Amino acid sequence: MVHGNPTWSFYYRNLIEALRGEHRTIAPDHIGCGRSDKPSAEAYPYTLERRVEDLESLVKALNLSAPLTLVLHDWGGMIGMTFAARNPQLVGRIVLLNTAAFHLPKTKRFPLPLKVARDTAVGSVLVKKLNAFSRTASRVCVTSPLPAEVRKAYEAPYDTPENRIATLRFVQDIPLSPGDSGYELVSEIEAALPSLGDRPIFIGWGYKDFVFDRHFLARWKEIYPQATYAEYPEAGHYVLEDRRDDLIPKIMDFIKSTDAWEGA
Repeated sequence: MVHGNPTWSFYYRNLIEALRGEHRTIAPDHIGCGRSDKPSAEAYPYTLERRVEDLESLVKALNLSAPLTLVLHDWGGMIGMTFAARNPQLVGRIVLLNTAAFHLPKTKRFPLPLKVARDTAVGSVLVKKLNAFSRTASRVCVTSPLPAEVRKAYEAPYDTPENRIATLRFVQDIPLSPGDSGYELVSEIEAALPSLGDRPIFIGWGYKDFVFDRHFLARWKEIYPQATYAEYPEAGHYVLEDRRDDLIPKIMDFIKSTDAWEGA
């Protein structure tokens, strides 16, 4: 289970609890996130390429074998699908939740709040000094307000400016045009996505996501028209929070009812 920004493995807690009786569940925290170390930018590159290498290293260190089921949210989609394209022999199923593994759709404008955070000194201060990204996300990424203790848990790893480096660097690393870090890698992965279409794929989606909205969902439907879809018009970006009572059983049923791909 690969998380995004500004969450951490805590995002998957309810799904882990539902699956743990019959499945081994692994939910790592990216470097700089959750309970992982938070090195400086001089000590760690904080790039998409390195995130993929980290995931590959984890799979190797844990000696994980096929078929793996990937559950991917937000930046986890780009990281996880890059891993899948590079290691197709390991991937048996894919679950995608309000995420992307392709360039910004042509019909979608880059959201202004992300542009401010990505490209301005003011945005950098808001994210790193004031924890604005994590605090805002724990409120606006759901349509059903989270209990105070859950909001605090989402924000807890990012309690100092030094501990918010990954939150900022994830936003700054969003590739929008040629020359941006990771742009060519995203182009390569987008081109490779159809090659993974023979795996069982489940896509769960909250419509009320100001970033990964219907434009992104429409792109997934172009790439994987055969996938199983669970769509929630009144759910937000944290779809596992907003619709967990319906979505988690659907994911469990998908895993139970599909045969994981194990190669030709």
